[in-house]
Amino acid sequence: MDGCVRAIVQRVSRAEVRIDGRSIAQIGAGLAVLLGVARGDREADAATIADRIIGMRIFADADGKMNLALGAVGGAMLVVSNFTLLADTSHGRRPSFIEAAAPDDARRLYAHFISLVRAAGVKVEEGEFGATMEVELVNHGPVTIILDSRAR
Repeated sequence: MDGCVRAIVQRVSRAEVRIDGRSIAQIGAGLAVLLGVARGDREADAATIADRIIGMRIFADADGKMNLALGAVGGAMLVVSNFTLLADTSHGRRPSFIEAAAPDDARRLYAHFISLVRAAGVKVEEGEFGATMEVELVNHGPVTIILDSRAR
């Protein structure tokens, strides 16, 4: 499964990450992004997903149609690492995570993704890589989109 950064993107009215009951990141209107990195992923895969998410037109314009990107509405992004997006559930009832990148590789591409989004002028908050987190969000719409860098 080389080269398949995966993301679950949710349009939110607010989102927050807590660790041990303590808030570590929060945003108002914008996007909550769960990001999974696979073995063999490259910086180009992270760049592909970052570009798609930043440019995704899923916010309402003056006519109420999904026609605006995150920057046009001044929204923020909350990014949370999530290796379970790479789960293989094809055999039995216990998911396998062997396709997920090693922690050091995943951390590097997660940080690269965030740096690309920030460089594009988007306000970014983030979860704590590798931590057990509570992610709370209000999905606005609901709008939930699954992205995979292999589907170019």
